[in-house]
Amino acid sequence: MKKHIALLLFLGILLFTCKKSVEPITISPEEFHASVDKVTAVMIHDIFSPPVASRIFAYPNIAAYEIIALHNEDYLSLSGQVNGLTDIPEPNTEKAIDYRLSALIAHMDLSRRLIFSEEKMNVLRDSLYTLWQNKNATLFEASKTYGLEVAEHVTQWMDKDNYAQTRTMPKFTLNSDDSSRWQPTPPAYMDGIEPHWSKIRPFVLDSSEQFKPIPPPPFSMEKNSDFYKELKEVYDISNEITKNGDESEEIKIAQFWDCNPYVSVTRGHLMFATKKITPGAHWIGIAKIASRKTASDFDKTVYTYTKTSIAIADAFISCWDEKYRSDLIRPETLINEYIDDDWTPVLQTPPFPEYTSGHSVVSGAAGTALTDIFGDNFAFDDDTEVPYGLPVRSFTSFNAAADEAAISRMYGGIHYRAAVEVGVKQGRSLGKFVVGNLNMVNDKSTIALK
Repeated sequence: MKKHIALLLFLGILLFTCKKSVEPITISPEEFHASVDKVTAVMIHDIFSPPVASRIFAYPNIAAYEIIALHNEDYLSLSGQVNGLTDIPEPNTEKAIDYRLSALIAHMDLSRRLIFSEEKMNVLRDSLYTLWQNKNATLFEASKTYGLEVAEHVTQWMDKDNYAQTRTMPKFTLNSDDSSRWQPTPPAYMDGIEPHWSKIRPFVLDSSEQFKPIPPPPFSMEKNSDFYKELKEVYDISNEITKNGDESEEIKIAQFWDCNPYVSVTRGHLMFATKKITPGAHWIGIAKIASRKTASDFDKTVYTYTKTSIAIADAFISCWDEKYRSDLIRPETLINEYIDDDWTPVLQTPPFPEYTSGHSVVSGAAGTALTDIFGDNFAFDDDTEVPYGLPVRSFTSFNAAADEAAISRMYGGIHYRAAVEVGVKQGRSLGKFVVGNLNMVNDKSTIALK
């Protein structure tokens, strides 16, 4: 009798275990948002520069998107459209896979390879792996195998973009004999970051120089020159908006779009960094907001992140090409030397040349990509900066947000007007080229309805 009872108990446990191991694995857009958010959080912790951060966003998104495009006829592969990318491997048809699960695994794996603090990404990965393994081990293992194959394929393509080579190139050499050239700024007086970023292989652009902007106004400290007038304008605006302290709307705008991961704070003899997101990360956050507002499914969410991150990445390559060509001095240096040695900008000046404004170029490009996906006059509430103690700001469109991001650099005292106005134009021209040359959707009306 006891043997029969033991056998029945064993069979019951076996039946329960088998049922538990074949549950469906449902992958939602929120799980992809969580992966992107984790990457952003780790990049803030590791203090990646804005250009490098844009690269970290782009490649994992592309890996996930290529899996989506192979399995969803609404989307088209980027192979042959993005410089150097070839077809990803076909999955093993003998085993069932969940392509959304594979896409998320590819995103997490490639992201992990691109950051310093891998263990922080591993925590998210391992918790999800355990969950999926317990639900349906067979489906999980097959999907994981395929996702990692695609991640490896994209890694091999990524490794040829000249990034590794730029790590060993010389530091930027200051031109101290030319008073128009950029000089390091207080309080940290950091070297110019990523002086060779223009050598990174673009994603869609033909070259880093393709959207070369017009030159800045000729340098001159003559008071009737266009350059001096722009310099004085920065000083005058700063003095006007700081009269009422942080209550000024212009200061609120400057602070909202600061996005400087290099802010240094000095307390006595101590100096420490205040960690913030980059301009690209802010726009990736806006992509998440738009995806959630439209209840985009998993596939459209990946598509949105991918298109936006490609535009951002190419915008940084284009902008940095100009920055180290014109090598223009920042307002802070000249105002302190020629106008007011006690003046400080509202925002801390970032460590690279002035022209064109990086946030302006990137915002113009990202706003154009998001407008192509969701349409113009897409109103949204931007809560991206809430975790950093700043309130929500509302916008009537992506282009309106991009315009505010651009002018914020003048309010912050870190850019002249030309860098802002030419920069956002440069970004929009580049953005139109990117979206016009990426054929990612078979039927936009079908996608838009999802």
